[in-house]
Amino acid sequence: MSDQTSPVAIVGGTGALGSALALQLAKAGVNVRIGSRKLESAEEAAGRVQSRLDDANAPVSGHVNEDAVSGCEVVFLTVPFRAQSENLTNLKNAMTEGQILVDATVPLAAAVSGKATRTIGVWQGSAAQQAQEMAADGVTVVSALHTVSAVTLGDLENVHEEDVLVCGNKKAAKARVAGLIELIPGLRAVDGGPLEAARIAEQITALLIGVNIRYKTHAGIQFTQLPDREWQTPS
Repeated sequence: MSDQTSPVAIVGGTGALGSALALQLAKAGVNVRIGSRKLESAEEAAGRVQSRLDDANAPVSGHVNEDAVSGCEVVFLTVPFRAQSENLTNLKNAMTEGQILVDATVPLAAAVSGKATRTIGVWQGSAAQQAQEMAADGVTVVSALHTVSAVTLGDLENVHEEDVLVCGNKKAAKARVAGLIELIPGLRAVDGGPLEAARIAEQITALLIGVNIRYKTHAGIQFTQLPDREWQTPS
């Protein structure tokens, strides 16, 4: 399962989803590095997390993106789709073989002034597959966190009762990411299959946005009749 002593980077950690994820992981005792293009913005975001936790010593710190990802086994990318390519280009020389990149971006039409309830086509098939193509050699991409609302994730009083689809081509990488996700109360990681299945998970995000607009809520997804699964990392 997850190793809470190992630092985890969140690129885009100053945004809504990234900061909410940083809050939850830091609360669980994970050493979180918030990454941003600007050091000041990252440090301010880290300070807000510590303030929310009422703990000036909470394990969260702010860094420029390249420093944030250095030496981290797991790196979350929580930026809007329009910023995915730029961030991956800038990080290519900062990330190294053996690292796991968790791509949470969704190719919403809003990236090109369209509706957030629609997605746009990605040549590679999905944002996650594009990330794998752009990542440094030896970096494994896992797709996750597309259906979790930043609003509910950032609510420390909320018990989520939601499932999170985790897609990827390597079982060990998916297990590592699942372990981190399940540190957050009420979230259950569900094996969504290979990375190519991310195109379906990303589409669900657009569907959920429409549902939430109509119902004025922040609904997630939940699978029924699934047996319990132990996310044991294969040897």
